[in-house]
Amino acid sequence: MLTVNFAKLDLPPGAYVLDAGCGAGRHLSQAFRFNGVNVVGIDRNKKDADIANRTLNVMRHENEDGRGGKLVCTSDITRLPFPDESFDVVICSEVLEHIPDHKKAIEEITRVLKPGKSLVVSVPRYLPERICWFLSEDYHREEGGHIRIYRKRELITLLENAGTKCIDTDRAHSLHSPYWWLKCLVGHKNDESPPVKLYHRFLVWDIIKKPLLTRALDKMLNPFISKSIVLYLKKGDQYGT
Repeated sequence: MLTVNFAKLDLPPGAYVLDAGCGAGRHLSQAFRFNGVNVVGIDRNKKDADIANRTLNVMRHENEDGRGGKLVCTSDITRLPFPDESFDVVICSEVLEHIPDHKKAIEEITRVLKPGKSLVVSVPRYLPERICWFLSEDYHREEGGHIRIYRKRELITLLENAGTKCIDTDRAHSLHSPYWWLKCLVGHKNDESPPVKLYHRFLVWDIIKKPLLTRALDKMLNPFISKSIVLYLKKGDQYGT
C-alpha cells in the first residue's frame, strides 16, 4: 500500500533516494523498480530493516528491480549517517508522529537533500487521527506509538522553516480510517475481533485487486476521512527558498 505518488517525483537513472523510516520497505521497494535508481533505507527497528533488505534481495533475484544500488541499515532519523546534500529524493512517510524530537528529524532529512530536489512527508490526518485518540487511550500511549497529531498548516510551517517549499498536497487511504476506528473501539491490538477481521480482509482484497469501484470510493472520500495527508516539497538553495 503506497502513500506516496511516485508519478510526482523525478527519478532518472542514477538518482539517489532515501526512505527515512522505511519500515518493511513499501516505498523503498517501489523506488527500487525505477531504472538505475539507487535506494537507501533506514529504520530504527532492526527487524523491519531486515525485512526491507530481504525484499530488495528477492526483487533483484527475480529481476524486478531497476538494477540500481541499494543499502538498508538501522539508524536514527535524528542522526542520519550521511553527508550534506546526498540525495535527490527523501521520503519520510508516517514517521514524524512517532519522533519526540521531530524538529531535529526534519532538520536532518532536509540537510541530506540536495538543493532543488524533492522531499515527501506524510503523517496521519488530523480529524481521523483525533477520532482514534478519542476512542482509545492505548492507541497513542503505547511505547513507540503516535505522540502528536499534526494540523496541515502546522506541519507545512515546520517543513518550510527548515528550508523547503510545499508545492503540492494530497490525501490518501480514506478506506483505512474506519478500519482503525474499529480497532480502537475493540482494542487496537485485538486482531481477532470479527468486524476487524472482516474489514481487514476487505482492505487486503482492495489492495490486491484494485477494483474501479473501491478506487473511486476512496478518491471520493479522501477529502473527508483520508487516513493520511501527503506533502510534496522542494528544498531551496542553501536551505533557503
